[in-house]
Amino acid sequence: MGGTVSKITGEEGVLALWKGVNAAWLREASYTSLRLGLYEPVKVLFGAHEAGAPFYKKFLAGSAAGAIGSLAGNPFDVLKTKMMAASGAEPPSMMATAKELMAKQGVSGFYRGIDSNILRAMVLNGTKMACYDQSKGYVVAATGWSKTSLLTQFFSAVAAGFFMTCTVSPFDMVRTGLMNQPAGVRIYNNALDCAVKIATQEGPLTFWRGFMPIWSRFAPTTTLQLVIFEQLRSIMGMKAL
Repeated sequence: MGGTVSKITGEEGVLALWKGVNAAWLREASYTSLRLGLYEPVKVLFGAHEAGAPFYKKFLAGSAAGAIGSLAGNPFDVLKTKMMAASGAEPPSMMATAKELMAKQGVSGFYRGIDSNILRAMVLNGTKMACYDQSKGYVVAATGWSKTSLLTQFFSAVAAGFFMTCTVSPFDMVRTGLMNQPAGVRIYNNALDCAVKIATQEGPLTFWRGFMPIWSRFAPTTTLQLVIFEQLRSIMGMKAL
C-alpha cells in the first residue's frame, strides 16, 4: 500500500489522494443516510426488533436498507470511481466527468454496475448492521455494560467493520471491474460474468486483494458512523439499536 501511495503522489501530486472526494461525499450523503436510517423501521417490518430475534432477520433487514440506499447513491459512486481512475496531476471536475459520461453513455452510464452495487450494498449493510447488533449483545453479556455505553458501541462497531471487510472485498473487486470498463467496450456482461472471469483468470484470492487498504478505510468509518449514529439517536430521545 505504501508503494502505491508513493507512486500516486509522485506522479500526480498529493491532491490525487483526494480525487473524487466531492462525488464520494454526495454518495455517502445519499447512500449511507438511507441504509442507516432505514435499518430500524425495516427491522420492525422483518420482525427483527423483537428480543432474541435470529441473526438472519437482522441481516435481511440490513440488506433491504442497503439495497434502497444503493439505488440512490449509485450515480455518485460511478462518478467517484471514474474520477479516482482518471490520470494526470489536475484533479478532474465532477461536473466535467458527469457531462462526459452523459454524452458517451447516457443516463444508463450512471447506473453501470448497478447489479453488483446493489448486491454489494446488501452484503455490506446486512453484515454491518447485523454484526453490530449481534456484537452488542455479546459485549453486554460479557462485560455488563449497557447498550447505550460508548464502550459497548465502540467495540461492537470495530467487530462489525472487520467482518464487513471480509464479506465486501469480493464485491468491491467486481464493482470496480464493471465500472472501469472503457466506453463502448464490454469486457464483462454482468456481475456474475465479471466474478467468474476474475476467479478463473486471476485466481479466487484476487477477490481479497487490497484487504488491508479496504479494512483501514472501513474500520474508522464504520466505528465513527455507528457511534455517532447511536449518540444522535440518544440525543433525540430514541432507544439504542
